[in-house]
Amino acid sequence: MSTAPAHAHPVHKDYQGAKFGMWLFLFTEILLFGGLFLLYSIYRSMYPIDFHNGGKHLNVIIGVANTVILLTSSLTVAVAITAIQKGNKKLTLACLGVTIVFALMFLANKYIEWSAEIRHGIYPNGPELLKMPNGEKIFYGLYYSMTGLHGLHVLAGIIALLITLDFVRRDKITGTDFNKLENVGLYWHLVDVIWIFLLPLLYLAA
Repeated sequence: MSTAPAHAHPVHKDYQGAKFGMWLFLFTEILLFGGLFLLYSIYRSMYPIDFHNGGKHLNVIIGVANTVILLTSSLTVAVAITAIQKGNKKLTLACLGVTIVFALMFLANKYIEWSAEIRHGIYPNGPELLKMPNGEKIFYGLYYSMTGLHGLHVLAGIIALLITLDFVRRDKITGTDFNKLENVGLYWHLVDVIWIFLLPLLYLAA
């Protein structure tokens, strides 16, 4: 007959293991986008004029605006992490909420941009795109692939931020246990960095 231990052992949390796992995940994401960046570079060297012309059709204002939005959202995530470390739950919740709003603004801008391109028939197998040279077709194929994949990462980030916000609200993330928030912050910073590379490659290609 077994008996319960006199003293319950505290739950062990492997923070270093969790952080290593997140860095490993981020590394795979870097490899994914790195492969796309390499593919872009190869094709751009083959079709420099077509890529130049393709970049001229993109909305640089929206591209730059989205860069500012993501940079600011990275700042609010960083402030949220600092705030939770100092035990300021209210500021943490506010910063996470603002970050989510910025992320939604980014997706809204991307929807506006894509809608404009589609209205002009510039989309995979679109009537206007089919009239363009092969290099421009490849440029827009990469444009939709890379920005679409990045957009999915932004959407995943919004979900992660919403879950994290709820954890903070319910005190599952506190000033002494904030590893989950740090990991979400690392992911969001990666989303930001990837866009910083996409901006010059696509929008400033002209």
